[in-house]
Amino acid sequence: MTRNITFLLCVWLLALGTTFAQNTNSSAAAPSRPATPKQQPTKAAKPATAAPATPSAPAKAVAPATAAPGSSAVVAAFDHLIDGIRKADVKAVTSVYWNSPKLSLFNNNGTVTKGWEQLRLNRESSYKDIKDVKLDVRDLAVTMLGRDGAVVTCLWSQSQTYKGTPEAATGRMTLVFKRVGTDWKVIHLHTSPDKEDPSRVLPSEQTSEEATPAATKP
Repeated sequence: MTRNITFLLCVWLLALGTTFAQNTNSSAAAPSRPATPKQQPTKAAKPATAAPATPSAPAKAVAPATAAPGSSAVVAAFDHLIDGIRKADVKAVTSVYWNSPKLSLFNNNGTVTKGWEQLRLNRESSYKDIKDVKLDVRDLAVTMLGRDGAVVTCLWSQSQTYKGTPEAATGRMTLVFKRVGTDWKVIHLHTSPDKEDPSRVLPSEQTSEEATPAATKP
């Protein structure tokens, strides 16, 4: 009986040992699962900040090209001259002319005035005896010669009293203007009759109506 109990005890221990060994082997052979890494909280991506734009230097104002003076400035100078003649104003008239010894005037009576100083003396001498001036200008034309030159042409009719005696004349006038600084000045004046004078016309320039008809033979 005792032998049987001992045999059964050995069998139970053996079975217990086998079971323990199997459990041990199973635990060792089981592959270990990799630890799942903890996910870091996703940070919201910051929007890219654009680099501050470098302030550009303010554009320099470009000075507009100086425009060529128009005919209006020339006409204004011409009108000032005409107004001075009507008033027999020496200062107003001479101020429109170029103050230079090179100034030249071809007068209506065929004479020539050279230099601004001579012009002033002539006007001072005659204007003090001139009254009641009436001067009309027509067919005014202005031709610009670039930025600094202009030609003015017109017909004129003038009446006045000189030392109490009425007188009148008509003619053509050409004035050459030059821009001097910011002002327009007359550098040359040419006046001439506006009607033909047979006594002053060369035979080669006479028209058929002016030429003396040849005597016809009987």
